[in-house]
Amino acid sequence: MEFNEITLIQREDETKLGSAEELTTRMTLHCQQCNRVLSDSFSICGEVKCMDSVMCLKVTNDVVVSELMEVGHKGDMANCIYSSLECRGCCSAVGKVVHSAPSRLAAVRSIFLLYKANISCYILNSRSMVKASTLTFKMKPLTKSLDEVKQQFKAQLDHMSLVKSRLADRSLTSEFNK
Repeated sequence: MEFNEITLIQREDETKLGSAEELTTRMTLHCQQCNRVLSDSFSICGEVKCMDSVMCLKVTNDVVVSELMEVGHKGDMANCIYSSLECRGCCSAVGKVVHSAPSRLAAVRSIFLLYKANISCYILNSRSMVKASTLTFKMKPLTKSLDEVKQQFKAQLDHMSLVKSRLADRSLTSEFNK
């Protein structure tokens, strides 16, 4: 789909992004049935491949969390307590939120899981709508990010130490010249 200044129109070609682009692309996540906005790329914190779901920290008010809690008995949701997520506009199932889970799924507790098969993504810079199932939402491992930040801090510290020693040398030199 594409935005033509008034409405979304269906695109003939399916736009696909490279995996590096997907991590930085700004997008909104929509219900595939009625196009209501469910979340955005700022809320995405990864994906759960075994459940074919996008992990989101926040969703819009157009996502209704069912008051009924369900218990998973088999598959990936075995021994989990969760609530279904529905689109407020068309009442279609768009995902689930896990309230309690075994340690293997600890990372998804209290995270909104949106089914990739039931959502579309509006890519802001290309003004096109693509199926979420055609994209990957794999996030860069936190340890790599922390290592990069640590290196930057170390470089800054080294630079500050060098400046400090130069200033100390200058102050000693100026005291000798008095």
